[in-house]
Amino acid sequence: MRNGSCLCGAVRFTIVGELGPVSFCHCGMCRRWHGAPGPYAEARREDVRFDAPDALQWYQSSSFARRGFCRHCGSSLFWERLGGPMLDVVVGALDEPTGLRAEQHIYVAHKGDWYDIADGLPQQAEGSSGAG
Repeated sequence: MRNGSCLCGAVRFTIVGELGPVSFCHCGMCRRWHGAPGPYAEARREDVRFDAPDALQWYQSSSFARRGFCRHCGSSLFWERLGGPMLDVVVGALDEPTGLRAEQHIYVAHKGDWYDIADGLPQQAEGSSGAG
């Protein structure tokens, strides 16, 4: 079980199931949403419990996905494929220690020109290789 929250604490959540390994997303939307590549770990949607769901706001960022954030402090917290069974959790919102490890970089064909990826992790030009 893992706990997490937004910056102000209005959105608190518990994940009762397993989390996948961390994937860093370099797509333009994630970089704008986070100000940097987005670090996500995947959970089953049914395994995520919210203490104050009224503070959680959703923004439909594309025709197929939405992003969850705190309506009070603006912390970015989640990415969710519409109608999908999984919820990608922003790793920085989790209480430490997380015990998670980064596994890959995705959408590196869209990465910003202001940084290099030099950590030796696998890089996918577009989406996930199936992990994370």
